[in-house]
Formats: sequence, structure tokens, C-alpha cells
Amino acid sequence: MVYNIIIILLTIVNGAAFILYGMDKIKAVNNEWRISEKKLLRVSLVGPFGGWLGMKLFRHKIKKPKFYVGIPFFAIVQLVIIAIIVLIVM
Repeated sequence: MVYNIIIILLTIVNGAAFILYGMDKIKAVNNEWRISEKKLLRVSLVGPFGGWLGMKLFRHKIKKPKFYVGIPFFAIVQLVIIAIIVLIVM
């Protein structure tokens, strides 16, 4: 039961990160008001896989070190936390 809730929450947050990167790329191409880098990094902190996929698929923020270094770091941290939780619950 707990695993299902965690998986659902992670899917929602990563999906939101992916969507935000896509929205920001569209806004950048159309020269519109943008989503702040701070907001993109915050959502990527809890949804790094969606952020990374959005970066790669939309080719967005791929030249900025805080994104191409930070997002994989967030993903590693999240995997470690998930592994710890799984080990503790088992």
C-alpha cells in the first residue's frame, strides 16, 4: 500500500516537472513570460526524472551547469532515499 502511494506521488511530481520544462521551452520559443529557473530547479528537486527527461526531450536548459549537474545529482539523491526507505520498511 505504501509503495503504491509513493509510486503515484513520484509519478505525479515527475510528470509535473516534465510538463513545466515543456511549457517553459514553448514560452522561450514564443518569447513569452518564462517560468523561473528557481521554480524549475525546485520542482526538479522532488521530480528529477521528469526534469531530466524534459531537459533532454525539449533540449531545454542543457547548457546551464546548475541544470546539467544539479538534476542528475537530485536523481541520485532521490534513488538513495528510496533505497533507504525500502530497506527500512522491509
